[in-house]
Amino acid sequence: MKILIICSKAFYPDIPPVQAKLEQTGHTILLPNSYDNVNAEQQAWDNGTHSQFKKAMFQASKDKIKEADAVLCLNFEKNGQPDYIGGATFLELYDAFTYGKKIYLYNDIPQGMLYDEIEGFEPILIHRDLTVIKD
Repeated sequence: MKILIICSKAFYPDIPPVQAKLEQTGHTILLPNSYDNVNAEQQAWDNGTHSQFKKAMFQASKDKIKEADAVLCLNFEKNGQPDYIGGATFLELYDAFTYGKKIYLYNDIPQGMLYDEIEGFEPILIHRDLTVIKD
């Protein structure tokens, strides 16, 4: 299965072991936008092109989601908030839902304002068990 990993940039260091384990079980992994250049957004802020950068990232995410069979959202604790899902990642979850893709959450749905919406996407909660992800 072709899986797009989505998450907050703060979780990029957590991707390699997840990617390796999924690839060992035969999955093809697509990585988040700007994974290879974590400073890209700051550079866009610095040179006054942030809105164009975000627009390009939203489109790139949609293209990757269309190509993928599923998305895996890595949602860890961030700034004291368990199971964190930020705005851009929420939009990626929504796109995956609208394209009829499988949605896997690494941890529980975060409590908060968007709980009902995320629950409505009917994600598969894997509770850190990557063996749950199957074709």
